[in-house]
Amino acid sequence: MKSLKEQTDAKIAEGRQANPDFMKGVDDIILKAKDLQQGKNAIKIGQKAPNFKLPNPEGKLISLDSLLEKGPVVITFYRGDWCPYCNLQLRALQAKLGDIKALGATLIAISPQVPDGSMTKNEISEMEFIVLSDQDAKVASQYGVAWKVPEFLEEHMRVDRNLDLEKINNGNGNILPIPATFVLGCDGVVKWNYVNVDYRTRSEPNEIIEALKNLS
Repeated sequence: MKSLKEQTDAKIAEGRQANPDFMKGVDDIILKAKDLQQGKNAIKIGQKAPNFKLPNPEGKLISLDSLLEKGPVVITFYRGDWCPYCNLQLRALQAKLGDIKALGATLIAISPQVPDGSMTKNEISEMEFIVLSDQDAKVASQYGVAWKVPEFLEEHMRVDRNLDLEKINNGNGNILPIPATFVLGCDGVVKWNYVNVDYRTRSEPNEIIEALKNLS
């Protein structure tokens, strides 16, 4: 099976071939974001992760504290089910979910999508980990990974992909999470993290599993 990096690299190459001008624009935006150190305020290893209560697809509120009572928690922020890179990542995590659970951990995936409609009848909602909705990106902000989407990308999503983020995210049309993953110990303290403003790159599931192994 290909690694997640191999899969995302293939998706990037496919995009460069199909729409080189757009991908060049994304390269420029990401370079500028990195120069501005977007994501530098993300919670760091050794810090206590903020508690939250967010709805699942059925509207039930799930709290971080309640999950930490059962063991370590892996939190991954993703942009939405419309993002092909997110789908690759979440499929890869689903494939390794047995290993994550065997280490006593719970996996949570958080996006701004509303907890009904598109979110209840898609591939992600059928996966076996917890999917939560952070519509106003408040939790993403608390974790230091909220990002105001540049106008170039907003226009691409609206015009080229016919995506209405304001509708998808119930009023939030321009704030998305930086794809990020945090491994929390039972005490809620961050033991490992991955934060990269380039939404085309993600942490490998095996890195998460290794971080969980190191908790013991």
